[in-house]
Amino acid sequence: SCGEYYDADGTIIYVGKAKNLKRRVSSYFTKEHESRRTANLVRQIYDLKYIVVNTENDALNLENRMIKAHQPKYNVLLKDGKTYPWICVRNEAFPRVFLTRNVVKDGSSYFGPYTNIMVAKTLIDLFERMYKIRTCSLNLQATMIEEKNYKVCLKYHIEKCLAPCANHISRETYQEGIEEIKQILRGRTSELIRTLHEQMIAKASEMKFEEAAAIKERCELIESYRT
Repeated sequence: SCGEYYDADGTIIYVGKAKNLKRRVSSYFTKEHESRRTANLVRQIYDLKYIVVNTENDALNLENRMIKAHQPKYNVLLKDGKTYPWICVRNEAFPRVFLTRNVVKDGSSYFGPYTNIMVAKTLIDLFERMYKIRTCSLNLQATMIEEKNYKVCLKYHIEKCLAPCANHISRETYQEGIEEIKQILRGRTSELIRTLHEQMIAKASEMKFEEAAAIKERCELIESYRT
């Protein structure tokens, strides 16, 4: 649901959304607020109207439009004309994963939108640590790599990139990491951890202990994000 909060003059002062709007509204009036801004908002609420929608994305989009249309005093994030950010997995030979506010129909995959920017940034940081995905904008078509047009950068030397630009990782292996990233973004972390755990046991049984340890580290990072 999406709610509009009005002051005594009939002006919209805040727009908010919630899965359970009754619980959310009750929380405003039944507890003390550490935030002075929230406390001031609650003191000025005179009336409330709400709209029920079918999905969370519908609520996000409706909230976005209403904030831009009415510019409520107590909404901050979207008043400047921005939108909630998405995580984009770019449609390219060696995909980049990054935050964007522009959804482009170019075959890329978009996940979100994220109302909490810190959650989105934490995910991007997690992916860069776990999979060492590239962050550059080089054209990594096969011909460009085969012709040795690129040299490894500092990120490779400090072990923060696998250097697909210099053919240090195959497209297939890189793509395996991208598919795991998509699983995390779809919320399928339990399924992914089970798969990785099976791979870890298999590698250990083959006496490939370094590979097993690397998989274990990935599992631990995913678990730390999930909790």
